[in-house]
Amino acid sequence: MGRQYRQLSAEERCAVARLQAQGRSIRQVAADLDRSASTIARELKRNAGQQVGYQPIYAQQQTRARRWKGSRLERDPALRQQVLDCLKKGWSPEQACGWLARCQKRRVISPESIYRFIQNQITRHKDYSWRHYLPRAKSKRGFRGRRGGSSALHIQDRVPIAERPPAADDRSVPGHWEADLMMFAKYGQAILTLHERSSRLLIAVRSTSKAAAPIADTIASLLAPLPQPLRQTITFDNGTEFAHHYELHRLDIETFFCEPYAPWQKGGVENAIGRMRRAIPRKTDLATLTPRRLSNLVRAYNNTPRKCLDWQTPAELFCRQLLHFKCESTSPLARG
Repeated sequence: MGRQYRQLSAEERCAVARLQAQGRSIRQVAADLDRSASTIARELKRNAGQQVGYQPIYAQQQTRARRWKGSRLERDPALRQQVLDCLKKGWSPEQACGWLARCQKRRVISPESIYRFIQNQITRHKDYSWRHYLPRAKSKRGFRGRRGGSSALHIQDRVPIAERPPAADDRSVPGHWEADLMMFAKYGQAILTLHERSSRLLIAVRSTSKAAAPIADTIASLLAPLPQPLRQTITFDNGTEFAHHYELHRLDIETFFCEPYAPWQKGGVENAIGRMRRAIPRKTDLATLTPRRLSNLVRAYNNTPRKCLDWQTPAELFCRQLLHFKCESTSPLARG
């Protein structure tokens, strides 16, 4: 094995200053600290001040100042450009790090390094345009408080989420969905979102009405083309727009509802809506949102690598599941 060099600690620097003040030689100091004489000589040469001599606090500060060489993204332009290209797609720093690690088969950079680099640009240069590289475009780090919740309503044939199959809870089996409406400031505007729990695939379409019957018909038209194993259950909150959920039973889709004031129980679709809000905030007028742009946003979401999928994309995983069930349903050719 090769040699391993270990920096002097703050306690050892205090001991060096004390022993030197007692008139000990470099070799005597080194013997007392069980260090090599060259280590002590180098310490006294590099970290002693011309005016004050060797002081442990000053030596510690000199060591730290010498060690810092600036942010890695400032020192590596090629890596900085790769990271910024990922962030421009709307990816989070964690997603950018995971994708780079997957491509290069090793850990390239940490999410914290990216956050600190962007915060330093904002703090040192007062350039707040850097905040737009972050998913939520916040110039300050931390969490913001939220208000509100879900209302409890009486819905015909409502089945609580506690009775949902265990396979839907652990996300190990595909075919279990969550649904919600993405609301906007202008009255009557909404986007219906469906989220598959296993692959995290998102389906989003403009909703012409919040009435229960059209919503149920739209959900049925979206899920009907899928093989039955890929449309087993669907979970809603307690909104009246999902009151006609029982119409989905004809497709052999079981329906379940979150507990009152607990929308987090369908956290997958809530998270998906939060990610979509980055490009379509609540104040957006859907009249200005073209179907093509909405389709591009959903495509970008489904082609973004996810940490929970081992940096695969939802589209990759869902297509693999769909192909698997299609192959299983295809009967073999008859012999002869």
